[in-house]
This record gives sequence, C-alpha cells and structure tokens, in this order.
Amino acid sequence: MSTETGRESRRSGVLVDAMRWMENLSDTQYAYLLLIPVFVLLGVVALYPLLRTFELSLFATSLDLTSRSFVGIDNYVQLFTGGKNRFLPGGTTFVPSSLSISAMLNSALVVTIIFAVVSVAFETILGLGQALILDQDFYGRRWVRAAIIIPWAVPIVIQGMIFFLMFNSNVGFATPPLADLGLLAPTNTLNDTTSATFIIIVADIWKTSAFMALLILAGLQSIDRGLYDVAKVAGASKWQQFKLITFPLILPTIGVAVLFRSVQAMRVYGIIDTVSSCAVVPSLSCMVVATFNTREGTAAAIAFVTAAIIGIVVMGIILWQGEDAI
Repeated sequence: MSTETGRESRRSGVLVDAMRWMENLSDTQYAYLLLIPVFVLLGVVALYPLLRTFELSLFATSLDLTSRSFVGIDNYVQLFTGGKNRFLPGGTTFVPSSLSISAMLNSALVVTIIFAVVSVAFETILGLGQALILDQDFYGRRWVRAAIIIPWAVPIVIQGMIFFLMFNSNVGFATPPLADLGLLAPTNTLNDTTSATFIIIVADIWKTSAFMALLILAGLQSIDRGLYDVAKVAGASKWQQFKLITFPLILPTIGVAVLFRSVQAMRVYGIIDTVSSCAVVPSLSCMVVATFNTREGTAAAIAFVTAAIIGIVVMGIILWQGEDAI
C-alpha cells in the first residue's frame, strides 16, 4: 500500500502537473511560453533604461550640477525650437532653424537622417551586387569573399584615421581630384560641413557594404537551384530569372539587412569623431555625448527621441516586409 501511495504522489507532483499542462498547450502557446525569458530579459536590458531615460528627460540640471528641477516636457519643447537652443560649437541645433542648406547641415536630426538614408541605400545596392557576384561559381571565390570582408573587420578608429589621412588638405591625395570635380572644398576640407559629411558617408559605405553583402549572400544561397533549371527550360532570360525568382526570394533578407543597418546608422558617432568632429558634422549621438555632462535632461530627451525614431524605422520596415518576413 505504501509503495502504491509513493508512486501516486510522484505522478501527481507539481513538476508532473506542470509537464502535463505544457503538453496540452498548442504550438503557438508553447512558443510564447519559451519566449517569456526573452521578454523578461528585454524588459530588464532595454525597456527599463528607456523608461529611465524618459524620466530623466523630464528634469533640468542646474549649471553647477548641484540640483535638479522638474520641467515636464520643456526639454522636448526646447529641442524642437530650432535656432533658439544651441548645444554644440558651430551653432549646431536639434532641428534646423530655417530651410536654408547651412541650417539643414547644422541640424543634428537632419544630418543623421541624411547619413542613414544615403549610406544604407548605397550599401544595399553595392552589397546586393557583391552578393550576386560571390554567389557565382568561379576560381578564387573564397579569396574574393575574404577580401570583401576586410573593410568590415577594420576597427572604426583605424578606418577613421585612413580617411582622415586620405582627405587631409595638407597630406591627403584624394582631395585634389574630387575638389576639381566640385565635390569637396579644396582647402580645410575636413572642417567644411558639406565636404566632411560626404567623406563620412563614403567611409561608412566602404566599411559596411560588406556586411550587407554577407547577409544578402546568405539569402541567395538558400534559394533552391532547381528553380533556375526550370526557368532555363522555360526560356527565361537572366533578367527574368532575377526579377521573378531571385529578387522576390531574397527580399525578406534584404529587409532584415536594411533593418540592422538603419538602426546602426541612426546611432552614428565614432566615424564622425575620428574623421572630422561633432562640431563640423553633427549627429544625434554627438549631441547626447556633448550635452550629457552639463545638460543631463536635454541629453536624455535627445536619446529618447533618437530611440523613438529608431523604433518608428523598425516598425516601418517590419510593416513593409510583412509580419512573416522578419
């Protein structure tokens, strides 16, 4: 009798009941159950700092850093008043004070958006081209792949020094030919906002197009090669094969690659600081760094707005790709 009672207790224990409950869950419910630790970790690592940042943005710190006072959304109002609030040397503002070219390039928000849009667009096009080449079977393909990865592996500090020396007005060899074409200022190039912005975008494209190529190449190599054999039998040209088979099947991969790069581009800081300076080429991250020690509330407001913009970009790409694609 005691043996049967022990067996029955083991069969009806808490762990056994939990296992039975899990076995009765649907596939969707079981998937969400496994994601609970991820959601908890995400809340601790990402959500709490974001809420804490928003809380800090509602306060203003005194100039002597001895006291804080609640100001509500005043920090956000000041950010979006353009020229009335200057944070960095050179008259940098969060939003442009006017619609002139100089005011646009002095706006950290505008410069960040220009950098993100232009660099990600060119990186996607170049990365797609590189991936299509690397997907072909030719002699020495592994060495070409290794060569393409090299720029991506270069640390940002070294990358910045390379482009600083290339475009330095005194010792750089790349400035004169581009200045003759009217693309760069012939003198004091890295201290000219337009020229420095152009150089930083080129530097980012040089480094990160390899990242896009690797992600897109992974999507290309997942395509069933039998589809191309069927297309050849049907008489489809190379362009038709790309248009009807390759591009639709790698579009979700391109969406993921664009998503990752857009998030990174919106946080640009290192390449700006190493090639030129934040006073010449402003960005949202530059403003956070420059204002953190003296205007903690303003820095928190900029950081929160930046996070909100990144969130909007992420949601836009997810909606563009569809729920099942990402």
